[in-house]
Amino acid sequence: MQETNLSPQRFIRKTFPVGPLQCNCTLLGDTQTGKAIVVDPGGDPEKILAELDALGLQVVGIYHTHAHLDHVLAAGAIKARTGASIHLHREDKFLWDMLEQQCAMFGVPYQAQPEPDQWLEDDQALDCCGVALHTPGHSPGSTSFWFEEANLLIAGDTLFRRSIGRTDLWGGDYPTIERSIQERLFSLDDAAVVVTGHGPDTSIGEEKEENPFVRG
Repeated sequence: MQETNLSPQRFIRKTFPVGPLQCNCTLLGDTQTGKAIVVDPGGDPEKILAELDALGLQVVGIYHTHAHLDHVLAAGAIKARTGASIHLHREDKFLWDMLEQQCAMFGVPYQAQPEPDQWLEDDQALDCCGVALHTPGHSPGSTSFWFEEANLLIAGDTLFRRSIGRTDLWGGDYPTIERSIQERLFSLDDAAVVVTGHGPDTSIGEEKEENPFVRG
């Protein structure tokens, strides 16, 4: 894989809620190459594809912060339309395999998904920009995506504005998520914008000072 260094002038980021549980889906693109990645397409594939068309971007990779149903349900449809590869950390494969059970538990219509194409590794370069950071705790394979040139972190359900991801679902663990946040995420630039899995953006500095669940 190649990593493209994005300056703020080249960087496009659009985040919007999708799917039955309103997961934040993020599009990240490079205006010079026209390449983009989609992070956490949890539903509404036509909306996601329309946003990409409006931005003039070509998807080269579909990346998942983790494999809970509300973050993955549009992956197959986007892959079918674009040919983009699906990426997930291997430790969340068991969640991918039990997607039908997850949907039944939350009362969400089941949509079968193809197998992931590639397994994410810690510190792995992404297709167009940034790196993957393995940040387990919300799930064993939870992964955040760090874009240093844009000073942007996509944290999935690991870190929220004044909250953290729940740890009472399959494979969740509170001491582990606490370590992931304190040792990996809180080591990033205080000014870095944090795109959360649900709800509004925040910053690393704000959460180090104000998050009641874990402090810097």
